[in-house]
Amino acid sequence: MSLKVWLQHALPHRLLSKLAYSAARTRTPWFKDWLIGLVIRRFGVDMSEAADPDPRSYLHFNAFFTRELRPDARRCEADPDALVMPADGKVSQIGRIEEGRIFQAKGHAFTATELLGDAHFAAAYADGWFANIYLSPRDYHRVHMPWTGTLVETLHVPGRLFTVAPWGVQAIPRLFARNERLVCHFDTDFGPMCVVMVGALLVSGVETVWNGVEIPAYASRPVRRDWRGHGVSLQRFAEMARFNYGSTVIMLFPREAVALEALPTETVTRLGGRLGTVLRRRPQAENGQA
Repeated sequence: MSLKVWLQHALPHRLLSKLAYSAARTRTPWFKDWLIGLVIRRFGVDMSEAADPDPRSYLHFNAFFTRELRPDARRCEADPDALVMPADGKVSQIGRIEEGRIFQAKGHAFTATELLGDAHFAAAYADGWFANIYLSPRDYHRVHMPWTGTLVETLHVPGRLFTVAPWGVQAIPRLFARNERLVCHFDTDFGPMCVVMVGALLVSGVETVWNGVEIPAYASRPVRRDWRGHGVSLQRFAEMARFNYGSTVIMLFPREAVALEALPTETVTRLGGRLGTVLRRRPQAENGQA
């Protein structure tokens, strides 16, 4: 085991993430301006795409990190049958869920049941599709809907906060099924759709448009919320959540409902680009039924 991997197991994940969470909200001008400038230079952040391009105008680092884009900075795929990319980032993996297992990296996989924390929900994606998009520190950190859907249920799953950087994905078994995460189940006109917001070391904050900050606090047991009947419906390309700091979003789709693009690992993604194609739809009268 390398020193980097050993440290991932030995470090106090939640304590470090809580410290980072507090630092990201520090309003001391010299500190927040220094930190914002450091990230812009280190990762080559393109501030010309931001609704507010002035780095010094942000109240704190997290406001910069979750910055809004200009309305014309991203366009939604024009094809009405296209699933759209939920975020800027890079493809970690895209492919089939084979015998209930999701490919992570060479030598590593995990099950849909482990990821979702629920065998009943996982059964809907047997032999279906998954897409795993990694958001780096330079990326826009809001996650948008790949397709129009109505929120059915969320499950906050407790876990570790291993790094989700490419080297960690290759080295740490079952990483995405072990990290703290928020599982979001939607009903759509092609059937169920799941979007999983995965936390990571120092970047574990998750906030949704329907319920505000979800993580932290970190869970000691699974926290399930039933959203049926609350009318939380979001259109394709609409914002659904954001990472207070960045991480990874994983999507699951039923087998016969969609076909995803065959995109190699490390393919750069742009919010609103084509992720795949919807192959079937239910009659409108059935929408919203879980």
